[in-house]
Amino acid sequence: MTALLHVDNITKRFGGFVALDGVALEVNQGERLGLIGPNGSGKSTLVNCICGTLQNEVGNVRFDGKVMDGLSAHERTHAGLARSFQLPRPFHSMSLADNLRIPLLYTVHARQGLLRSTADLNARCHELLEMVGLAAKAHQLPRDLTQVEMRKLELARAVGAEPKLLIADESMAGLSHSEIDDILALLMRLNERGITIILIEHIMSAVMKFSQRIAVLVSGKKIADGAPQDVVRDPEVVRAYIGQ
Repeated sequence: MTALLHVDNITKRFGGFVALDGVALEVNQGERLGLIGPNGSGKSTLVNCICGTLQNEVGNVRFDGKVMDGLSAHERTHAGLARSFQLPRPFHSMSLADNLRIPLLYTVHARQGLLRSTADLNARCHELLEMVGLAAKAHQLPRDLTQVEMRKLELARAVGAEPKLLIADESMAGLSHSEIDDILALLMRLNERGITIILIEHIMSAVMKFSQRIAVLVSGKKIADGAPQDVVRDPEVVRAYIGQ
């Protein structure tokens, strides 16, 4: 496999608090990586440093062979980095289709005319909604959706940016077992289409089903990185996270 993302010795401080302490991480092209750790372990800070919401003081982020340090969040999105959020952030006054047109137009503009007509744009919106099972609700508002449908819309909006790497941040929190299976199946389909995925999740059964590899953060440091069955048996991981 070819490495798509390199995180080298990332350190991030907030005043005297060290949120990330020399974290290194590699994600290969096409890989499914689970990123776990207790609340406050630094997962969100790491994602924000990767995506450009925060700038790290030490270390660097390389994506698809390019150094990302100094680039804004939207520039990193243009490069192929996308994320979904634990709390979906749709435009509540816009239909589901219009919610997707925004990232599509944004990406299209950045890539100089990937979709060349209104018909092309509408077709891509329909394709994304079909992919997540929401095509029949294209003209409804986000307030009409169930919790799991909101998560699916959030993922569709992220995929609308045509990412090479998608970071899915707790897309299954608060969902039922069957709804979790729906989201897992959707993420698997996205991965099969060539999207590399980092899954941040506290539901260990979902992480184990999805991940080819798991990395563990505790107190801003990576304490384990390897095959899922090996990681969950690691005494340090059990003591710091799984055994809590």
